[in-house]
Amino acid sequence: MSTSPAMSRDDAERALQERSQALRRDIQRELVKADSERYEELAGRVSDSGEKAVADLLVDLDLAEITRDVEELREVEGALLRIARGTWGYCADCGGEIEPERLAALPSASRCLRCQERAENPAREERHRTL
Repeated sequence: MSTSPAMSRDDAERALQERSQALRRDIQRELVKADSERYEELAGRVSDSGEKAVADLLVDLDLAEITRDVEELREVEGALLRIARGTWGYCADCGGEIEPERLAALPSASRCLRCQERAENPAREERHRTL
């Protein structure tokens, strides 16, 4: 079983900066695309309800992609801020060190694996306490 090497702060910062730039380009491209599709729809390209439903779905998919990318950009920018403050690599919840393998795979991680699992499954944690 091989383990991932620890990611240095400099490597993480470089990777996060690159991801931030890529996300910003993607968001800009997706916004232009969504605006273009809306304009075409308003211009009367859609002639029946079936085509309108497909056009609405495409716009919704574009907005979902934009929302996902904006959320990831927030996580990346948060990680860059933690690097600047010297808190990158430490769990925002428990204060412990985030596993090096986790940071190598996801440099924007703000929680250790255990705290992330708790954050994603709060009901599961409550069930274990009541048993």
